[in-house]
Amino acid sequence: MSTVMEPAPHATPAKPTVDSQYDTYQNPLNSRYCSAEMKYIFSPRNRFSTWRKLWIHLAESERELGLEGITEDALVQMRNHAQIQDQEFAIAAVEEKRRRHDVMAHVHTYGLAAPAAEKIIHWGATSCYVTDNADQIFLRDAIDLLLPKLAAVIQRLSHFAQEYRSVPCLGYTHGQAAQMVTVGKRATIWIEDLLDDLHNLEHARERLLGKFRGAKGTTGTQASFLAIFQGDHARVKKLDELVTRKAGFTAAARSTTQTYSRKIDVDIVHALSSFGCTAERIGGDIRHLAMFKELEEPFEQDQIGSSAMAYKRNPMRSERLCSLGRILANFSADAEQTYKSQWLERSLDDSAIRRIVLPESFLCADACLILLNNISSGLVVNRAVIRQRIDLELPFMATENIIMAMVNKGYSRQETHEYIRVLSHEAGAVVKQEGKPNDLIERIRKNAFFEPILEQLEVLMDPATFIGRSPEIVDEVLEYDVKPALKKYEGAVGRIGDADLSV
Repeated sequence: MSTVMEPAPHATPAKPTVDSQYDTYQNPLNSRYCSAEMKYIFSPRNRFSTWRKLWIHLAESERELGLEGITEDALVQMRNHAQIQDQEFAIAAVEEKRRRHDVMAHVHTYGLAAPAAEKIIHWGATSCYVTDNADQIFLRDAIDLLLPKLAAVIQRLSHFAQEYRSVPCLGYTHGQAAQMVTVGKRATIWIEDLLDDLHNLEHARERLLGKFRGAKGTTGTQASFLAIFQGDHARVKKLDELVTRKAGFTAAARSTTQTYSRKIDVDIVHALSSFGCTAERIGGDIRHLAMFKELEEPFEQDQIGSSAMAYKRNPMRSERLCSLGRILANFSADAEQTYKSQWLERSLDDSAIRRIVLPESFLCADACLILLNNISSGLVVNRAVIRQRIDLELPFMATENIIMAMVNKGYSRQETHEYIRVLSHEAGAVVKQEGKPNDLIERIRKNAFFEPILEQLEVLMDPATFIGRSPEIVDEVLEYDVKPALKKYEGAVGRIGDADLSV
């Protein structure tokens, strides 16, 4: 007879009696992984202060174009209170709860701070004038923060590639030892992908700068502004241009809905998600090489690799990089679905998801770059282990050189290949079944057939003869790919120091 087990009783978490940061969920992007600069871009203070700056741009432009009713005193008060103050957040929160409208709550709050401008703040505009234009400013500023950080990582990896341009190491295809490369050559694979990410972000930024939403009205027709300027199309068009220039953009989109096209979000998040893929790829490579003990990420003097296994040096930075890169790569689908789901001139089902996806995609990218900066500043190459692994596989790799040397002496390639095949299988059995070192070269030395090339064996076994053009490829990547791409970032890269991890 079966017995039905009752679930174990559990206590319902008590509601905290004291308002504390330790009683509220903390987003780890904010509390653990990201820079203060990136967190500020998407902060409430920057958001609502940017709204105020956009209202200033609008009022200034309307006055410049002859709109009566906007006094210099009103503009002075608006400028003097362009930065929202701590106490004003509470005022806005009360008003938003009452009105269920965040923009109108901040129009009211700004009007209290600048009473001379209270009647003209937001004149002719719709909510998306501040929300969407501000979002585009945040996207631009966030890209501007990422680009020099990405350039700095590329530069650090370039120094690493140059230092190890000629150091042979095993290549791996299908997870198996393959023809040799060099430590520096492998790093250029990472560099090339990061350069693609740099170009993707630069392209997304350039497109963004020419697609500002500007002053477009409730459905993108500028009807409200046309009414304000009494049917003067030229002044309405000029208003759009003035606001766009004051916001730091090169041009406004000619046709929008109530919002800027969410296609812009798709393209920007695609660039970030693509970088997330690169971050996970690089982190995965480093983890594999750390597993082989060929390469290690930085490891601090007091760092603990495992709570149980004190000897361990876990690649925790690269593991975190893979984790954050994976999250970042998946944001692209959210942006795509949001763009596809927009209805006609506007729907609000994009609001909540964009409040999460846009900031967090940039915060993830920022966190990945901090990790890449830290890792690339202190990679440790274990040359002895690399050579040990080469020596384990080198006898098999050298067979191609040996066959060619025998052919050069006039011997049959097919006959030589057969001798090598038989001896290789014998040596392989010793390695796999007896756990002994690879003795293929000794078997070749003892076989009379190979006597004509015995004096060449040392040269034929030199790892440097197996790396092809690896050193030259490193030089060419650094000279023709990296150098021109990083030229514009020279000053900014110099100001970026080694990244410290908060945890």
